[in-house]
Formats: sequence, C-alpha cells, structure tokens
Amino acid sequence: MTHPSDPGPAPVLALRDVSKSFGAVRALRDVSLELRPGEVHALAGENGAGKSTLIKTLAGVHRPDTGRLLLDGAPAVFHGPRDARDAGIAVIYQEPTLFPDLSVTENIFVGRSPRRSLGRVDHKAAYEATAVLMRRLGVALDPERPARGLSIADQQIVEIAKALSFDARVLIMDEPTAALTGSEVARLFGVVRTLREQGAAVLFVSHRLEEIFGIGDRVTTLRDGARVASEPLSGITEDDLVRRMVGRDLDELYPKQDVRPGEVALSVRRLTREGVFTDVSFEVRRGEIVCLAGLVGAGRTEVARAVFGIDRPDAGDVEVEGRRLAGGAPSAAMAAGLALVPEDRRAQGLVMNMSIERNIGLTGLRTTVRAGFMDPAAERGRSRDWAVRLQVKYARIADAVATLSGGNQQKVVLAKWLATRPKVLIVDEPTRGIDVGTKAEVHRLLSQLAADGVAVLMISSDLPEVLGMADRVLVMHEGRLTAEIPRSAATEETVMAAATGRAAA
Repeated sequence: MTHPSDPGPAPVLALRDVSKSFGAVRALRDVSLELRPGEVHALAGENGAGKSTLIKTLAGVHRPDTGRLLLDGAPAVFHGPRDARDAGIAVIYQEPTLFPDLSVTENIFVGRSPRRSLGRVDHKAAYEATAVLMRRLGVALDPERPARGLSIADQQIVEIAKALSFDARVLIMDEPTAALTGSEVARLFGVVRTLREQGAAVLFVSHRLEEIFGIGDRVTTLRDGARVASEPLSGITEDDLVRRMVGRDLDELYPKQDVRPGEVALSVRRLTREGVFTDVSFEVRRGEIVCLAGLVGAGRTEVARAVFGIDRPDAGDVEVEGRRLAGGAPSAAMAAGLALVPEDRRAQGLVMNMSIERNIGLTGLRTTVRAGFMDPAAERGRSRDWAVRLQVKYARIADAVATLSGGNQQKVVLAKWLATRPKVLIVDEPTRGIDVGTKAEVHRLLSQLAADGVAVLMISSDLPEVLGMADRVLVMHEGRLTAEIPRSAATEETVMAAATGRAAA
C-alpha cells in the first residue's frame, strides 16, 4: 500500500490539473489523479461530482479543456477510445456489451482472431489463448460457451479478459458490482486482487462504501467537479469519506420516524403466479414502511409487478383500502391510489430522451389537459413544484432527463409518482446506484411520506437499509414468504436465515 511518506512506483497514468466543461457546466475543475501499478485506486463522490467525466477523459472519450494527461510520465493526447485502448487503458462498464450469439472466445477476439498462414481463423489458438486468460484470472469459464445466458458477473469476466488480451495495464471499473449478488462480488474482488498482484493499475468506482474499503488501497474523492482529497484508505473511516463526499457530516443515513400505523391501506391475499411466486399474503398500513427482503431471484419484484397490475396473477386478490383491484390493470391500480417506482429507472421509470418536466408530468396528464390539448404552463408548474420539493439538480427543466446524474434521475421517478399523491407507494430498490448523500435524502423522504400517512412497501437488497427503515420485514425465499419480522427483532442474522430458507414462516 502506498503511503504519503512512500511515493511508491511511478504512475502508469495520471491527470494533471484537468478541467472539462460542457456549455456552462464545469464537470471537472483542475483535477489531478495518479494510477500506479499494483494498486487499486478507488474513486468516490456523489452523483454529479464528475466521476463519469473523469473516466471518459481517461478513456479517450473526452479531451480536457485544460490540463494534461500523462502516460508513463510523458504527455499524451487521446483522440478517441482506440488511442486509449492502444495505450493499454480499458474500461469495464456496469453493463457489459457482448455479442450474445458469439462464444466467449469470439467476443474476446472479435475482429482480430489469430490467423493461419492462408488467412483462415485459427480457432484452436483463439480457444487456447482464452483458456490462458481465464487461468490468469482464476476463473473457470468455458471458452466455447455462447455469451447468451451468461450472468452479468460472467459477462464482466469476459470483458476483463478482453482487456487483458489487449495487454491493458490500466483497468477502469465503473460500478462493476451494481447488478451482482454477494457471491459474485466476492469472485470479482478475487479477480481484482489477482490483477493487482500481477501489476495492473485499477481504478475502482463504486457508491458502496464497504466495497471501497474492502478492495481499495487509495481513494480520490470528488465533489462538484473538484478533487477534495487523495489518500490511503488505511488512514480514514467511512464517516471521514462521507464527509469529504457531501461536504458535511451526514447526521443520519436512516432517519426513520416513529409512526403509529393507521388503517390497512394495502391488502394482498394468496397472490400466486405459477412458477414465479406462490400464496403470498401481507398487509401494509397507513404510516408504515414494510420492507420486502430476500435474495436476488426470490420473487420480490415479481410480487410488486403483480400487485400493481403489470403482470396478471393466476390467483389471489389485491385490495386498496378495502377496494378490490382488477388483476393485470395498472390503470386501475393508479386510480385506486397505488404508485410504483420500478427497480430499473432508466428502462422502466423514465423516457430518457424526454424532458425532465415531461417525465414528471406523465402521471398527471389528466390534470394538465384542457379541452383535449396539453396545457404547457400547467405541466411546467406541476413539474417545477415537485422538482423543487425533491431538490432535483438540473440546468433547465426542459433538458432531457438523460442529462441528469443517476441520483437525480431517481428523484425524477419519485417526483413523477408522488405527484399523483398516492395512498400506497411501492419502491423497488430505491437507492440502488445512487450516492450516500442522495441515499439519505431518499430515506428522509420515505420516512416523511410514512409520517404523512402514506403506506410504503419497499423492496431492497441492502440489508442495512432494510434494518434501518422498515417497521416490519417480510422475507421471501424461492417465491414464498418465509418470515414476517417486526423491527424490534430484525437483525442481519434473522433476515438472512429467512432469506436462505432456514426459518419457518
């Protein structure tokens, strides 16, 4: 580990006083960064802090307005991603982009397969080279297996192997664990440690503080486009890092208010979808936050979709304040006072090329249409009101929602549904992929909604979030509810026991 008194090896790649602007927005302000061989360097910061712009600058997507990029100590200019790749810099993104109908080997060597003397592809040499790469990574992945059907974790391994096949010396990993299970994260960390031992310089970007401290040697923190600190992780605590990220002490990450639950707002009785979940029954009362917990694939999201009417159940009933809903009818759910914030905000919660104000206004078209025509002033006023309430950070409300950071996109999804003034709010992984400061804001908002009498059903894979926010925890395992745990008895041990099928219902 590199310490301030020990400069360590010379950096492979460095930024010196780099600034980058997009119109009036200064994304990076005189940022310096050093990536050294044999070191995992974490990059931390809130959404909108400049992390993505920094990554794209290192990867050759953006060129700095001012400042320099140094490769092995010498000034370098990347005219595009190919220049960066040729210099030994590879980016592993959160969502891999493999060709599903090609094999693992073909994806690694696409467009540059080894050739025989007459120009024919040497399949044997390609497969053997892939096997060598997999052994180097310590992963047992069949070189001949098609990419279609591979887990996200295995797809990322293929992307890393592809980077190594280009002799990459710098690996930039952008939120690589966002869609992984605990065991997959552990395997990925094993690969990262192997790469570090082999002398690679790794830039690791994550919102999860426990991952930064678990895998990183050093950390650079960005805030509002500027570097706040670059330091060994051994010398700071999680609270120190949060303070650097948000510029203040985070008083409480889980600001759960004590609320006396009211009448039953949502009642689910024996809900079943064959092959997905079976005989699911529960209630959520006004003022209550009930968390649906369990391992990935347990059926939590599928239950939420059936409750909201996106998927039609084979059996069972859903009632809102005693009123039975028609199965498979989201319009009936909305009319009854249900709102659903989906897990995948980009694919299911937003229209990315549409404006911020239009996205917020989508759920309120009936209230902003006059004589069959949209009333732009009414829509803009409604959208601005909710954007202010949720403290959405944007340049212009007419900008495409795709221009916002992940945390602000999540706030827009919440604003869209809160504008309907729901009686029951279902939120699926409400803080996945957002920074710790925005996470605290979302938790505070959910707690306030419950205090105002909204019934909240929250789905979360984040155990600290479950324990910190839930009045009751409903745990699912393989499509069935295995436990209902009150807040006073909920611990990591009791929840995980039920999630793995070791607790009786």
